[in-house]
Amino acid sequence: MTNSLHGRTILLIISGGIAAYKSLDLIRRLREVGARVRCVLTQAGAEFVTPLSVAALSEEPVFTDLFALSDGQAMAHIRLSRESDLVLVAPATANLIGKMAHGLADDLASAVLLANDKPLMIAPAMNGAMWSHPAVQANVATLRQRGVAVIGPGKGLMACGEEGEGRMVEVAAIVEAVTAHFAVSGPLAGKRVLVTSGPTYEPLDPVRFLGNRSSGKQGHAIAAALALSGAETILVTGPVALPDVSGVRTIHVESAREMLAACEAALPCDIAVCAAAVADWRAADTASGKLKKGTGAPRLDLVENPDILATLAQSCPRRPRLVIGFAAETESVHDNAKSKLQRKGCDWLVANQVGTDKVFGKDDNQVTLLRRNAQDEVTADPWPSQSKTDVARRLTEEVVAFFNHSP
Repeated sequence: MTNSLHGRTILLIISGGIAAYKSLDLIRRLREVGARVRCVLTQAGAEFVTPLSVAALSEEPVFTDLFALSDGQAMAHIRLSRESDLVLVAPATANLIGKMAHGLADDLASAVLLANDKPLMIAPAMNGAMWSHPAVQANVATLRQRGVAVIGPGKGLMACGEEGEGRMVEVAAIVEAVTAHFAVSGPLAGKRVLVTSGPTYEPLDPVRFLGNRSSGKQGHAIAAALALSGAETILVTGPVALPDVSGVRTIHVESAREMLAACEAALPCDIAVCAAAVADWRAADTASGKLKKGTGAPRLDLVENPDILATLAQSCPRRPRLVIGFAAETESVHDNAKSKLQRKGCDWLVANQVGTDKVFGKDDNQVTLLRRNAQDEVTADPWPSQSKTDVARRLTEEVVAFFNHSP
């Protein structure tokens, strides 16, 4: 995957906004995976990053002015898109999104976008109130209808001091989205993959629920890595504060029963990766109104939730060829994981140790991959601590090797 964009030319349009500083890292990361990056910098964008910085990192001339005919930019708004494989706008401000939606072209960036005949991706970045404004949402909907891929935005603290949705997604997510765009072929091309991610929420009343600390970062990273390898990927996710994975069909659910139904509807598939932290129990009866204090703690009768991993591995008439489960353990990780692998009937199990200060919500993970062979023998392969993205990539490489060596 290290040279997955080799030979590709990306035209990066950098518009004005504090998120423009991320564009410098984006240029570097795209070049690391083999892309040639040419840049258009708007006048507002140049207030945040300098043409010299952009030129130094891209090792290309920086295009800024629609009417600059003396420095080789004549007809640049036509030529730049024609000579590119993909046009990427990051950050994409509310102003530039509005120009794109309404066909305005009063500077080089908007003229390039109007004359563009290549695939287009945008990474919005703006204040949360701006992002949620009906005008911006209508403009984004228009662009989606025209086939523009929208990456993010994410949620979090913004430069203005407010918190909400509108933050430009991290550079790694943009690079993954760009790479996935070109993954029309790959070692898993023709394979269909189902991935579950995140927690499930089991309602106690209209306000409260039973849940867990899963962030969904590992499951989402696995879905992204499998898609980058060419697989048709379906992600069934519980409630998470993560943007949808570009190039992946994402189905949002809340409860374990909803997740199971979505998984069964996604079949048949070749591979199932059950990375979600599914709640083991739910309330036997959900209160119709909010449970009140003052009369003592309510009695909660719990019943078991359906076992999604065991269902896909043992009870499903269209069992995936390879079923991979996850085991989050607080103690005796290897023994508990080995028991779970045999009990659930899956082929592989990814085990890790969790706790209030480990794994959940973190960016790193340390896992052991357990495999069960035809003789029901279990082997364990401990991996070093690494980022969840790297865990996802290595797991994908193991999946590729499995299908390469299987009859």
